Order: sequence, then structure tokens, then C-alpha cells
Amino acid sequence: MKKTLGGSTVACLALGLLVASLVCSWSTGLQAQTDPIIGTWRLNVAKSKYDPGPAPMSETRIYETFGTNGIKSTQNRVEVGGSKATVSYSAMYDGKDYAYMGSPDADTIALKKVDTNTIEATLKKSGKVTLLTKAVTAADRKTRTLTTSGTNAKGQKVNNVTVWERQ
Repeated sequence: MKKTLGGSTVACLALGLLVASLVCSWSTGLQAQTDPIIGTWRLNVAKSKYDPGPAPMSETRIYETFGTNGIKSTQNRVEVGGSKATVSYSAMYDGKDYAYMGSPDADTIALKKVDTNTIEATLKKSGKVTLLTKAVTAADRKTRTLTTSGTNAKGQKVNNVTVWERQ
């Protein structure tokens, strides 16, 4: 004896799958809307302070959603002499270490969300903390200020305050 599903059962199953896929895509889109870091940011060199200097000629950072509670970052910098560097990472906001690629100052990054607009980052090289950054996105989501302190790969004390503008 062969069993078949009625037309209304098939329609209900199809509707259930459609609703489930919409909920999944909506939650990813919702993270992008609620996480103020998501997007493209350009360094405002004139408003930034680099100690020690010199400041780069330019830098652009692109942040994308990563998983259900994290970000993927691609940072493209042009140094004073014209050399280019790219730093990238994908990390969750869980305080655990994730690979940080392309920087002489660190090989891992750990992120924690303090609140909706504030992130703390701990950068390490070979397990040793090198830099601490506090990133604050303005309420209007048009600017971000990063305050970084610690020691760079050259052994110099770092006290940078950088200002970023949403593109």
C-alpha cells in the first residue's frame, strides 16, 4: 500500500521551510543593522594622533558580520613611503583569541562588547599582550574613535587615538 501526502500537507511543509529560511536571513540582516561597526570606515588622518608617529597616508577598514556574534575585518593601509599593508581577522565577541594576520605587532585578537557602541580588543604576539584598543562608535554611527595603548613590535610605547568616518 502506497501512502501519499495530501496537497494541504505539502503546502504546509513548503510554508514552514519558507518561514524558517526567512527567519535565518532576517537574523543575519538584523545583526548587520544592530552592530554599528558593520560597514566601511576611512581613517581621518588630520583628526587622529599617532604616538609614536608617523601616521599612515591612508587606511580603510571593512567590517562584515561573522557568525552569529562576531565580525570579519579587512584593513588596507598605505604607509608614508607608499608601501601597502593588509591586516585581517574574523573573531567573535567572546573574549577568545582569534588569528590576526598581516601585522608585525600581533598574531591574535580577542574581542569583547562592552555595550552596543563599545568594543575592547586585546592583541597578542606569541601569547603576550602587546596592544589594547577601546573602540567607541558615536550614537549617530558616523564616526568611531579607537584609543590604542601598549607596545609595538619595535618595542616602542604606543598611545594612539584614531578617528574613523563611515563611508
